[in-house]
Amino acid sequence: MAHASNFTEVPLAPPDAILNLSTLYKADTFVRKVDLGVGAYRDNNGKPWVLPVVRKAETIVFEAQPEHEYLPIGGNKSFTEAASKLLLGSDSRALQDNRVVSFQTISGTGANFLGATFLHRFYPKGTKVLLSNPTWANHKNIFTSAGFEIQDYCYYNPKTLGLDLDGMLTSLRNAPSRSIVVLHACAHNPTGVDPTPEQWKEIANVMQEKNHFPFFDCAYQGFASGDLDRDAFAIRYFVERGFELSIAQSFAKNLGLYGERVGCYHVVAHSAQLAQHVQSQVARASRAIISNPPLYGARIADTVLNSPELLAEWKEHLIAMSGRIMAMRSELRDQLVQLGTPGNWDHIVNQIGMFSFTGLNSNQVEVMKNKHHIYMTSNGRISMAGLSTGNVEYVAQAIDDVVRHHST
Repeated sequence: MAHASNFTEVPLAPPDAILNLSTLYKADTFVRKVDLGVGAYRDNNGKPWVLPVVRKAETIVFEAQPEHEYLPIGGNKSFTEAASKLLLGSDSRALQDNRVVSFQTISGTGANFLGATFLHRFYPKGTKVLLSNPTWANHKNIFTSAGFEIQDYCYYNPKTLGLDLDGMLTSLRNAPSRSIVVLHACAHNPTGVDPTPEQWKEIANVMQEKNHFPFFDCAYQGFASGDLDRDAFAIRYFVERGFELSIAQSFAKNLGLYGERVGCYHVVAHSAQLAQHVQSQVARASRAIISNPPLYGARIADTVLNSPELLAEWKEHLIAMSGRIMAMRSELRDQLVQLGTPGNWDHIVNQIGMFSFTGLNSNQVEVMKNKHHIYMTSNGRISMAGLSTGNVEYVAQAIDDVVRHHST
C-alpha cells in the first residue's frame, strides 16, 4: 500500500530568472542572437576567457603535485591572508592589530550566507537587513534563508538613471538603529551605479550616526575600474573610520574562477580579543554549512596572490578586461547617438563594471527578446561583456527600434 506523500504542500518554485534566460538563449536558433544576461566575462568573440595568469598558476599547482587532504575549517590560510590584504591594503592597521577574521568560502554566495548565518545568531532578534533597491537577485534569498527580515533602501533613481543619494541617506536615517546594511563595494549589481568617494563619506556619516553595521559585498574588485586599490576605496574608508564590518569577497569574476567557487568572508572587529571570539563562532557556522572548503581554486588564487610576478600579470589582465568593458560602453553609447535614438544615453558610460541599467522597460525587453533575439533581464539590465565589435551595432539598432516604437 502506497504511503501518502509528505510533499503535497510544497509549491512549485519559479525558475531562476538568470538561469532561465540562459536556457532560452541556448535554445534560440537565430543566427544573430545575443546574450546580454550572462554575468561572466566574454572576449570580443563572445567566448569565455581563461586568464593566462591562471593557466600559469595551474601549471605551478600541478607540478607541485600536492595532496588532496582536507583544509582546515577556515580554509587555505596563505590564500585568506593574501585575500584580506588585497581588500584592506597590506598596510591596514586592522590587519596589523590582528582584528581581521578571514574564512575561505564557496565564492561570494557562500561568503554572504556564512556572514548572514553568523550575524543572525548573534544580532538581536528582529534586526533588519537593508538591501539596495534594486540589488543582486540572490541577496534576498540568502538573507531570508538565514532567518533575517529584509527591508529595501533607496538607491537607484530611474529618472536620472543614477544614484538616488538623498533617498539612500533618508532610508538609512529612517531605518531602525543597528540595522545590517548590505553595500556593494564597487560595480553595483545590477545598476552599474556607484557612489563617488565623497558620497561614500556621506553614507558613512549616516551609518555611524545610526550605528548601522556595514556588510560589503565585493564581487568585482579590480574588474570595475581595472585598479584593485581604487575599487577597494569604500571598504578601506569604512575600516579607517572605525566601523566593525563584514565583507563577502569573490574571485569568480576578477580571476575568472567562476566554477571553482573561490571566495572569502571577512570580519573586522574592534579588538584582537573580539576577533578571536568571532573566529570561533564563524568556524562553528562554517563547519555546519560546508565543513571544509575546496582546495583547487583556492590553490590557484593563492599562487597568483602570493607571487609578485603573477600578481603583476593579473593586474594587467584586469586592465584588459575592464578596458574592453569600457570600450563597449562607449561604442554602444556612440552608436545610439549616431542613430539619433530618443533620450540621453550618457548613463551607459557613466555606469561602471559588468552591468548597465539601460532604462528599457519590461515590455521593451520582451520585444528585444522576441523580435530581435537579444536576451536581457526584465528590468533592462544588460551585461556589457556580452557586447562585442561584431554585435554592438545590431544591439544599438534593436534598442533604437524598441525606444521609438514600443515605449509602453
